[in-house]
Amino acid sequence: MARYSGPEFVFAPLGGVGEIGMNFALYGFGPADRREWLVVDVGVTFPDATLPGVDLVLPDIRFIEAQADRLRGIVITHAHEDHYGALLELWPKLKAPVWMTPFAAGLLEAKRQSDGGGPKIPVNIFRAGEKFTAGPFGIEAVAVTHSIPEPVSLAITTPLGTVVHTADWKIDPAPEIGPLTNEARFREIGDAGVLALVCDSTNALRDGESPSEQAVGQGLRSVIETAPGRVAVTTFSSNVGRIRSIAEAARDAGRQCLLLGRSLKRVVNVAGELGYMDGLPEFIAEEDFGYIPRENLVVICTGSQGEARAALAKLARDEMKTVALTAGDVVVFSSRTIPGNEKAILEIKNLLIDQGVKIIEDGDALVHVSGHPRRNELRRMYEWTRPKIGIPVHGEAAHLVAQGALMAEAGIAEVAQVRDGDMIRLAPGAAEIVDRVPFGRFYKDGKLVGDDEAMGIRERRKLSFAGHVAVNVVLDDKYELAGEPDIVSIGVAKLDARGEEIEDIMLDAAIGAVDSIPRQRRKDLDLVQEAVRRAVRGSANEAWGKKPLVTVFVTR
Repeated sequence: MARYSGPEFVFAPLGGVGEIGMNFALYGFGPADRREWLVVDVGVTFPDATLPGVDLVLPDIRFIEAQADRLRGIVITHAHEDHYGALLELWPKLKAPVWMTPFAAGLLEAKRQSDGGGPKIPVNIFRAGEKFTAGPFGIEAVAVTHSIPEPVSLAITTPLGTVVHTADWKIDPAPEIGPLTNEARFREIGDAGVLALVCDSTNALRDGESPSEQAVGQGLRSVIETAPGRVAVTTFSSNVGRIRSIAEAARDAGRQCLLLGRSLKRVVNVAGELGYMDGLPEFIAEEDFGYIPRENLVVICTGSQGEARAALAKLARDEMKTVALTAGDVVVFSSRTIPGNEKAILEIKNLLIDQGVKIIEDGDALVHVSGHPRRNELRRMYEWTRPKIGIPVHGEAAHLVAQGALMAEAGIAEVAQVRDGDMIRLAPGAAEIVDRVPFGRFYKDGKLVGDDEAMGIRERRKLSFAGHVAVNVVLDDKYELAGEPDIVSIGVAKLDARGEEIEDIMLDAAIGAVDSIPRQRRKDLDLVQEAVRRAVRGSANEAWGKKPLVTVFVTR
């Protein structure tokens, strides 16, 4: 039977499906051999302790890079790092037209300038409610609520049907910054017919509905009004609505407000230019901190995830020149803990508690709410859009499977479980995975970007576990040792269990390895090098129980 060669509408995520963060979605339209493509979101994720020295983790986009001539556009749904944070690094490989909202475009430019350059990306500005085209894709931006200004879902239409790509969203009846999630427009799109709903799964395990941002504002207001001393609130710097509600509560309680942290100031500057901070008093300068009575001050700071260089960590370690907390002050964590950051956050909380600071977090009072939909909100989206196919995205396996079950229970006819690298055909015919495409992770490491091998990350991980030993062996013209080898170890234990120096043990092993090779065979310097390397590594393992990386130089 001849393979179908007509146009197809396909979806292929390269990041964000099977993991939280690093969102990168591809939509393709056309015959398999000459599809045209659309990218939705270009996100990063953040490194953990297994990636020492790495600054950012980026999606591997070689699949679409190889077809960049057929890439018709890149649409950014909102300016969270996990949706737009890789754009400056990856756009030069793609060079396609970019569409962003005014707030996202403003943050991109501020980030480009503060990070010391990066490419000047030409950006097309769009707003919720507007429509535009990129190649065969008709795109409409639909207003939703989330924990950042100007988030949108996208209705992406081709001759084979319409996909609703929700991106990050929730149904907040009372956001601090509008507009509301546009139920009427989602219903109209649903009435016209939705082929597939590609939907955020982050909170698919949580029952009920999310509290509103204004309810969180009230919770923060009561903490600020009743606190006897200073109040420091740490939150995600992109949550402009939260920052605004803290500043309003401070104003109404007769307190002045101080911003601490570079990313927070950057976001507030962009938000201010777009009118999101109108009606608030000016934030005070750090130098004025000492002149303001404790009961008259609120500090908004970065560092809710325990980042060692962020403002909250510096306050916890009492390392700031002009700003400090004292016993009786309150620190509010107006944030959720991103998995993997628990230990770092706990260390900061303990340092603050040792200073006599009171900690308030979600659970003590309503001081945070997620920007993602819980199960009742998901059900409402299904009811509005009534898709033929449901595809859970934005989540780990547990979230994706939970939303898949909810979709099936709600009566969505086809539920497709996909993961990064799966290419699913949405139309024509039944939804079906038709290909596996290359995907993976690249690393921003200092000024460079590359895979783990190119960046030397595997070796660096080994170094962090077991250190490094360098040995220099010099042979004379008769291939005898010309003096003792030189040995330098870094990150290796000093003494073994009997109190002997491990460096001496390794040195003896190096000499023994050379002596054990017949003199005629020592002419093969590579053989000598490998014998010494193995002997030094083995002796370290015997004495210490660990195998360091060993580099051997042999010269004659």
